[in-house]
Amino acid sequence: MSNYRLLMAGCSALVLLAHAQLAFADETAPASDKVDEIVVKARDKAGLLEKQPNNTVFGIDKPLLETPRSASFVSDLTLQRYGIETIDGLTAVSPGTYTASFYGVPGALNIRGTLAENYFRGFKRIENRGTYSTPIGAAEQIQVVRGPPTPIYGSGKVGGMLNFIPKSGKNEGGYLTEPTGEVTLTYGSYNKKNATAQLGLPANFGAVTGGVYLYGEVEDSHSFYKGIYPRRQTGELSADFDLGNGWTTAFGGMLYHSKGDVQTPGWNRLTQALIDNQTYITGRDTSLKDSDGNGRLTPNEIGYYPYASAMYLAYYGYPSSDALHTLDVGVGTTKLSPRTVYISGADFSKTRTNTLYYDLGKELTPTSAVKLQLFYDDQENKRFVSYGYPAWFDSSVWEARLTYNFGYDLGVITSKSFVGASYRSFDGRRRESYNSGLIALDRRDIAFGATPTDIIGNPFNAGDGVKWENDNKSDWKQRGVFFTTDIMIGEQLNLMLGGRYDDYDVKSNDTGFLSYTVAGQQKAGKGQGTYTASLTYKTPVGVMPYISYAKASALEMSQAGDIAPGLVANGAWLSDSDLAEAGVKFQLLKGTLVGSLAGYRQNRTQLLNGPPISVQGTRAKGVELEVRWLASEHLSFTFSGNTQHTTVKGPDTSFQYIPAYTAGVSGQQGYGGTYVVWNFNSLPGRAGDYDYTLIPKSVVSLYGAYTSDEYDWGKVGATLGVTHVTKTSGTVQNAVTYPAYWVASGSLYYEYGPYTATLNVDNLFDKLYFTPDADSYANLGALPSKGREWRVTLARKF
Repeated sequence: MSNYRLLMAGCSALVLLAHAQLAFADETAPASDKVDEIVVKARDKAGLLEKQPNNTVFGIDKPLLETPRSASFVSDLTLQRYGIETIDGLTAVSPGTYTASFYGVPGALNIRGTLAENYFRGFKRIENRGTYSTPIGAAEQIQVVRGPPTPIYGSGKVGGMLNFIPKSGKNEGGYLTEPTGEVTLTYGSYNKKNATAQLGLPANFGAVTGGVYLYGEVEDSHSFYKGIYPRRQTGELSADFDLGNGWTTAFGGMLYHSKGDVQTPGWNRLTQALIDNQTYITGRDTSLKDSDGNGRLTPNEIGYYPYASAMYLAYYGYPSSDALHTLDVGVGTTKLSPRTVYISGADFSKTRTNTLYYDLGKELTPTSAVKLQLFYDDQENKRFVSYGYPAWFDSSVWEARLTYNFGYDLGVITSKSFVGASYRSFDGRRRESYNSGLIALDRRDIAFGATPTDIIGNPFNAGDGVKWENDNKSDWKQRGVFFTTDIMIGEQLNLMLGGRYDDYDVKSNDTGFLSYTVAGQQKAGKGQGTYTASLTYKTPVGVMPYISYAKASALEMSQAGDIAPGLVANGAWLSDSDLAEAGVKFQLLKGTLVGSLAGYRQNRTQLLNGPPISVQGTRAKGVELEVRWLASEHLSFTFSGNTQHTTVKGPDTSFQYIPAYTAGVSGQQGYGGTYVVWNFNSLPGRAGDYDYTLIPKSVVSLYGAYTSDEYDWGKVGATLGVTHVTKTSGTVQNAVTYPAYWVASGSLYYEYGPYTATLNVDNLFDKLYFTPDADSYANLGALPSKGREWRVTLARKF
């Protein structure tokens, strides 16, 4: 059965359930609401359902089931039961999402066809497009919102956002009343080693009541991919206090450090035979020599830098070759293991981030309050990928937000609203080198392994002679005012309106050695308004149809959060996007079956790294279905699925690397270098709009979880799930195709008193599948899947 048919079958089943609910609605007394709540709490052993109203989607406390926008909340218990360790695993419980393989580093999730933005407690963090693995172990909840951010959160594109809620000293009933904590130790395949410790304490000082929570995590592991050894450390502190007389405060932060989150394009020299049969074309070029013996190719060993040292040939519609690009040793074929990927001892990535926050609030009346919030985030990353990409990012951002909440009760009409103002300031520096063309992803024979003549020099080694070709210093300011109102008309009709107006000032100056952008400091300023409107109707049978429309705007930021001066000069630094969405939320079977069905249409942009950096438009439409069912006190199920279609708006004038077969050249003649086009629309079939095929048209996941009763000997539980992904392919005409696949994962746990032992197995049946690379190299590389992996976690609560 195709994913589309599976989605339609699910929708039909929900319609039948809704009719059944309606047929028996008259037999259900209002007093049953309390019984339903007790039943739901007793059955929710995997943390699948929302425990209390949340303000993430619109900034106003509102149950997710009554919120007119497609969103999924994932609790820390669900993360544990489903064995989700990175944001890529969220595809199991959130429709419309997909692994955004930015060279093997899970930094951002792909939502509705584009990279999502990461938030921390409702504040946007600095960009992370595969810079480092976004830590999720310290999360109490991860909120996946499809669509633009609420006006209170600032400007942002439609598509989606990921909001990280840290663990805290508050729980559903208030502040902690006694110490709580947990220690875990994990060991797994490929020498995986991880340890965590968390501690929550009540903190009461006279009339002041509150709670403090601390979390720490250390990982020092090898990887399924040979040559990659991730080491990460995370520390988190949160403190929440009721100061008395209506005053509250909260403060804390998260520190993160990683070493070894190395980017890899996975497999190069792509052919259909490689994907289908793992048949890899071998061979090396020996015409270029590492003459100084420093273990890498430096510009003087290739040609005159920076104008005659490029490793590429431009494609103008007819084949061409170069003797320096011809494989002359070891030419043949071999079977490639998925554990063998593009890596060398010279590759590295080092990241540190610091995130801090502070809240101070005052309840003025039972229906009004004011809150001041401060936020700070910084990031520094140094990395080198040995096919020729070095980068050094160093950025910081801070934001202040003042909000006034108030409500009105006019009898038949009630409302909850807020108004506020915010100020956000960014300062960053992005250093990269790729403009000179010292990049040749296919040059390395990864079956043979890295050699000095396929490792390219970089600016971190002063004697290599490679300069920082881009060195962009950028700062921008954003001053905004915003409002949202939630109007209830009677007991069934709900209208939500929101908007904001932002005034921007941006400055950028790229002093790189070969920046290929406008010279000198570029300045610009502009004001922009955005808005959102939604209407929901609450039926008496737990079915709530809604419609929503949003107009959004966002800064076009590069990987360091900066803005390229070329975009400032040509006015493309601020982009518009829009979303139209209609759907239905439902809560059936006495609250044990909940979910949503949504259809959307959106227009937005995506940034292309160039050279030069440019902005490209996309449009997308799709349908998403999410269901969570507490079938009994022992058994629960989740289903998430989507079908989508994303189109790139032509003409696509971006610079792109293309495979040798697109240039009409054999691998033996072309793999020693690479081929490029200055304008992607010059290729056959790409003159106008074209399908964005790097993401699947459909992803469907079905999971089931079992939890036994509590016995004298303890209790056991298990989770088993499967995800099906439709085919993807490169974006050139007649590109390599990556077949559809399904992958299963499972877990078992045994709990006795304060002790828990958990076994997780990912890719249970050891399936091989592929995720295409991103950006300019999307047609040159693909990451093979990790094979079967297991891990055992021992936990002790206290």
